[in-house]
Amino acid sequence: MPFCKCYYHVIWGTEKREPLITAMVEPIVFEVIRRKSAALHSPILAINGIEDHIHVAVSIAPSVAVAEWIRSVKGLSTYEVNNQFLDAESRFRWQKSYGVLSYGEKHLPLVIRYIEHQKQHHADQTLQPYLERVDE
Repeated sequence: MPFCKCYYHVIWGTEKREPLITAMVEPIVFEVIRRKSAALHSPILAINGIEDHIHVAVSIAPSVAVAEWIRSVKGLSTYEVNNQFLDAESRFRWQKSYGVLSYGEKHLPLVIRYIEHQKQHHADQTLQPYLERVDE
């Protein structure tokens, strides 16, 4: 395998930004994303979010296109959540758009810290707008 250090901060939300990532749903979504990402040889460095969107810091393998990684983790997490909550009032869905930022190893601690404190950033309104974008 070639030497590669490519880091990404990926952000995406639930369909229509509905508050679907509940306390029961969040651990499922995070575990599925971690599992699928590991299968794609793309280690998760941090993952967190709030009720309507998530942030992921990931080092995507050079053999996997960024869009393919996103499609895979969004698809499997949707499937798993809906499979575990068959009687839910509405189906769990992600929005089609997403945001991706690349960054160097030097900024890795900053991005990880930002993601780990997502809930607090939203509560305190200390968001970094460029780290929250999912579309133009």
